[in-house]
Amino acid sequence: MVLSIGCDHGAYELKETIKRHLLELGHEALDFGCHSTQSTDYPPFAFEAAEAVASGRAERGIVLCTTGIGVCICANKVRGIRCALCCDVKSARLTRLHNNANMLALGAGIISKELAIEITDEWLSTEFEGGRHQRRVDLITEYENRNLKGEHK
Repeated sequence: MVLSIGCDHGAYELKETIKRHLLELGHEALDFGCHSTQSTDYPPFAFEAAEAVASGRAERGIVLCTTGIGVCICANKVRGIRCALCCDVKSARLTRLHNNANMLALGAGIISKELAIEITDEWLSTEFEGGRHQRRVDLITEYENRNLKGEHK
């Protein structure tokens, strides 16, 4: 699977750990930065990683910062992205099963590296359940498309 990945300085080390893990599993990782622990702003990295998913260059994406909140907000600003912040394995499984999340956000200051790997593995291995959940994802997409055209209720 081709995955995009992006982070800020606060999550650089965790990004590198996850990237190595993805490569060991045979995935391809498109790394949109950052590339050091030098202080930087997270939005550009999260936007680029999300754009790669939205455009089809990557099948899914992972974004990271200290809490995961900022990068999650950024990713969700990109049309077609359903990014979920996960701090436990069950959430990772359910966000794939029920929400067909195409991006995962992780907080390097919130969870351990070991838990981040477990969450990532669960998220990658879980397929979307479809059915009634597809209706709900379709409603989100419909609203997003209508909202982009300025057609508010």
